[in-house]
Amino acid sequence: MARTQSGPGTNRRAFLRNVGLTSGAGTMFATMGALGLAPTAQAAQREQPFRALGASDFTLTGRGAAKVVVIGGGIAGLTTAYELGKAGYDCTVLEARDRTGGRNFTVRGGDTTTDLYGNTQTARFAAGHYMNAGPARIPQWMVTLDYCRELGVPIEAFTNVNADAYIYNESAGMTKPMRYRTAKADVYGYVSELLAKATDKGALDKELTASDQEQLVEFLQDWGELGDKLTYEGGERRGYSAVPAAAGTPGVMLGDIPAASEVFASGVGRYFSFEFGFDQAMLMFQPVGGMDQIPKALTRAIGARRVRTGAAVSKITDTGSGVLVTYTQGGRTKVVDADYCVAALPPNILAKVPHNLGSDVQGALKAITPSSAAKIGLEYRSRWWELDHRIYGGITETDQDVTHIWHPSYGFHGERGVVIGYYNYDDDAESYAKLSLKGREERAVAAGVKIFGEKYRTELASSFSHHWRQTPHFEAAWHDTPGGPDDVRYKPLNEPTGRVYFAGDWLSYTDAWQHGAFTSARKAVTAVHARVLAS
Repeated sequence: MARTQSGPGTNRRAFLRNVGLTSGAGTMFATMGALGLAPTAQAAQREQPFRALGASDFTLTGRGAAKVVVIGGGIAGLTTAYELGKAGYDCTVLEARDRTGGRNFTVRGGDTTTDLYGNTQTARFAAGHYMNAGPARIPQWMVTLDYCRELGVPIEAFTNVNADAYIYNESAGMTKPMRYRTAKADVYGYVSELLAKATDKGALDKELTASDQEQLVEFLQDWGELGDKLTYEGGERRGYSAVPAAAGTPGVMLGDIPAASEVFASGVGRYFSFEFGFDQAMLMFQPVGGMDQIPKALTRAIGARRVRTGAAVSKITDTGSGVLVTYTQGGRTKVVDADYCVAALPPNILAKVPHNLGSDVQGALKAITPSSAAKIGLEYRSRWWELDHRIYGGITETDQDVTHIWHPSYGFHGERGVVIGYYNYDDDAESYAKLSLKGREERAVAAGVKIFGEKYRTELASSFSHHWRQTPHFEAAWHDTPGGPDDVRYKPLNEPTGRVYFAGDWLSYTDAWQHGAFTSARKAVTAVHARVLAS
């Protein structure tokens, strides 16, 4: 039987093992730091997976948790305060708006906004109905769902792809919409036919063995629903003009199959690739009752007393031994004196705040450019898209300037519903933003009438439009970070500048997703905590 080697190192390892067994990983990490065995702050940040903090982290160190001021009450800022709070840090969150959540903004009846053009509007949606003006869907792999579970936020499916939604490319000469399933069947059918015929004529002899080619053709026949002569002849995948029902009603499959050239010229195939994107693949989810259930739950967990809304930051000063953050609230100027600061404002807004963090920080902030995106919620008195078109959730795609029309993934079979009448970007979003509120509605409705008919206008009850580039304290829907967040020019933001750290989805590879904000906040939290333990 092998005998365990004894000695000072063994005793120390045994001690750490007992600490880990009795007090958990957090205390063991802190103990390792006290013994000089923990990795450096940089190494811990690089090598260690995120570990939730706990008050036990300080049990054996003789240290106390620090005071941290968090600038910005969006997802990154709230997550920072939430995670640090688990270890007992004294956190104060400063949020310029009267609500937390940042770009996680769910519009409900009674909500009022004023944009930078001076347009003031109040939502008139009926009780229980809403629009998510910012993030609206969550892929399964994103850490966002982990926080929903931890915070007790119930979720439901979000329909990102619907075979019965429409595609309408006006510029290609389409005079009526086509079901997504029909367009998909035709594109896949003709692509399969062309590839199968090329294979049959020996065009792939240099690329594939005879056996490989046989298997490829067999696959294409099934994938493209090809006939015996390797030709696409349509089929049930395209849909029915009269659906199958009881005996004597076998159904009538759609006819008038367009030629291959017509299908490719229509451009409908451009919409299929997005569902293969890692961040767009089904299933996707949404919180029950609106996306803002996430920041609401975070705010409750942090403690409302630690979150100061209506607090616009006007100056950041690193004193060497701490950080002073000046802000205005209720017409009065106030100052928070903290040991550390985590700045989680949008970079374009943060660049406007006076600070003494140096030109490198300022240059990095200005190198990140804001992008435009907008949505309009159209509330209808009836759910005619379900009743008349048999569309339950999903997205209708068009090359008109409304770009995407979202059918709601909640409230099925209810009396009312809110359709996202446009979700557009860049020049289209800017063009709509310049219109009056009524002008935005009229233009969006006119586009929808071409696809859905007059009920798109006659059943309309109210609308609410939101444009992120024109929203105070944000002035961006998301950001373009040239070269990626690890580019050398952003080094001053990825590392602390004095006692100031930075966090936000714009410092991640999933910009515009809450996952990016969550993970960036975790990175900042880990760095701050390692520094405090090592101090």
